[in-house]
Amino acid sequence: SLLTCTGLAGPTIAATKPLFLQAFQEFGLPLRMRTDNGAPFASNALGRLSQLSVWFVTLGIYPEFIEPGKPQQNGRHENMHGTLKKHTARPPAASWREQQRRFDAFRVEFNTVRPHEALGGKVPADLYRPSTRPWVRHPEPLQYPSHYETRYVSANGGIRWAHRWVCVSHLLAGHDVGLEAIDDGLWDVYFGPVWLGWFVEAKRRIVDRGDRLLRRPHP
Repeated sequence: SLLTCTGLAGPTIAATKPLFLQAFQEFGLPLRMRTDNGAPFASNALGRLSQLSVWFVTLGIYPEFIEPGKPQQNGRHENMHGTLKKHTARPPAASWREQQRRFDAFRVEFNTVRPHEALGGKVPADLYRPSTRPWVRHPEPLQYPSHYETRYVSANGGIRWAHRWVCVSHLLAGHDVGLEAIDDGLWDVYFGPVWLGWFVEAKRRIVDRGDRLLRRPHP
């Protein structure tokens, strides 16, 4: 189902977060959020995390990013976007109010009127059920396995390791990260289930060789 469709002036955290909050309160929390690598979902920070996806993680939602430059990995969503643009924004409406009316009408038709071949001729509303995970105003802090080392990310975006400062990300300030030893002086670094990189003690830095997509999150 197309749960919400709202026109915005730009993909900013200030504009998008309230809409996600409203959707989570109404429909519950998903287990995963699959997105492309654009704003406001991703950034160039470790783990490709953004302010929005960090919030997702704190809510127990795993931010699942497709590989850069491969929109076919989210094909159904891309197809829906194409249909949405064709029916509502080509050409665009003369005003924001009229454009939103088009979006609202499309959502009703998409969910309850037009049958979908991929659904065996049914409409999404026939099959959709809200999540059983309710919105929680104050979620529990992130937990890591007992064999992990945990470190608090300070306001300057770093952690303390052997009395020295190690940069992580300002996006994670105020949260704990978990470190799992995988070799002498080498650690996997996680924010919740999201792998951030390898902490190399000798370099006193976290490195990411660009193959994050090959790493599995911890259980």
